Amino acid sequence: MKNKLMMLAALMMATPMFAQAQSGTTTGTGSLLGVAFAMALASGLCGLGQGKAIASAAEGVARNPGAGAQIQTLLLLGLAFIESLVLFTFVIVLIR
Repeated sequence: MKNKLMMLAALMMATPMFAQAQSGTTTGTGSLLGVAFAMALASGLCGLGQGKAIASAAEGVARNPGAGAQIQTLLLLGLAFIESLVLFTFVIVLIR
């Protein structure tokens, strides 16, 4: 139930961000706040994801030291994918 309410709240907050401005008008502070919120959310959640990935990799190496090289390779690949999400959000913010 809690997850459904959180999803509903997120959708209700995101709806005004999809509205288009009339032609000839400039975007106001609301758009800037939306961009800042998107970048903060993307950075924060990617940071949490990276922390969880590193913790899991460290636990995996501790359980099986022989697989350390394979775990490290997969960890770096996963971290690159996670970091790319923040970079994509940053590019979208710059295009805004």
